[in-house]
Amino acid sequence: MSDESSPTESAKSRPIKPLEIGGQTIEAGTRTTVDIPVADLYTHAKLTMPVNVIRGKRAGPVLFVSAAVHGDELNGVEIIRRLLKLRGLKQLRGTLIAVPIVNVHGFLRHSRYLPDRRDLNRSFPGSANGSVAARLAKVFVDEIVMKSDYGIDLHTGAIHRSNLPQIRADLSQETVKRLADAFGCPLLIDAGLREGSLREYADRKGVPLLLYEAGEALRFDEFSIRAGVRGISNVMRELGMLPKRTRSRTPQKPVVALDSNWERAPESGILRSLVELGEYVSKDQVLAYIADPFGETEIELKSEHAGIVIGRSFLPLAHAGDALYHVARVKGAQKLASRVEAFQSANEPDQASQTGESGEPPIV
Repeated sequence: MSDESSPTESAKSRPIKPLEIGGQTIEAGTRTTVDIPVADLYTHAKLTMPVNVIRGKRAGPVLFVSAAVHGDELNGVEIIRRLLKLRGLKQLRGTLIAVPIVNVHGFLRHSRYLPDRRDLNRSFPGSANGSVAARLAKVFVDEIVMKSDYGIDLHTGAIHRSNLPQIRADLSQETVKRLADAFGCPLLIDAGLREGSLREYADRKGVPLLLYEAGEALRFDEFSIRAGVRGISNVMRELGMLPKRTRSRTPQKPVVALDSNWERAPESGILRSLVELGEYVSKDQVLAYIADPFGETEIELKSEHAGIVIGRSFLPLAHAGDALYHVARVKGAQKLASRVEAFQSANEPDQASQTGESGEPPIV
């Protein structure tokens, strides 16, 4: 863990020590790309994990932002690319470590997993003498996590399944809760720590970590990308890494989900969905119909409880038991639905400039 902890005045005033990543020493006031070696391909080709490090001229926290821990989750790659273009980084305090592609093996194969079919996010802290997944996890821990004070890990839903932008974190921890509130998503998931996950290991080592979930695997989603860039910027402002904005009013605090469940297909068939992500649904509301290809039989899929749709399948084909709608139960679900709608509008392309914080035109 870095010695550049909280952004207090004493931390800001003391000298910035050199930071070494991948054998390179990165001085204050510089920006460097480091290619960290990972397990080579069996073709004898070298493989590296690309890391971009931006160090401010003034002391402050070290924050890592990572994406593609699951190799098919692409939104985070674009979020980091846009994050690195922010003009505000010229005023950066501390250090930003950006790792857009952690699971380089899976990324090359458009796969969630590594070539040995292991899930990298169940392989931490890893081992230098273990499997491909274990070795990659070990590299990431040694070179990135242990040199950081905070982290944000970017994820999406699975293939054909999209998530409403949400923060998942251990909200029992004061620092984590403060950063989760600052990110700005309307909904927080108080998620337990899973053994072998990056979040669980970072917690053990005292590195507060937020997990941002938004969008679908193998797809770019403009709304989720813009919300992600804005959210990370908000966290950096909260940490004192970027100048705070003057706000006319205090933003509303996000709502924490009480619990959630997946509504599953009762039968196999052709799926006709009726509700969107972020919608409020009442108890026993029909979410979708499942019919046979001839239209002779049709079954309703109903919500077991009232809540907000935070995940859904976009594949119009379903086997019995397939997870189709993820519904979170929250207090004041109808009011939250209105806030989600406002959040979506706030992260739509600006009608005048069509560009976001990074100056990027929207992906269509």
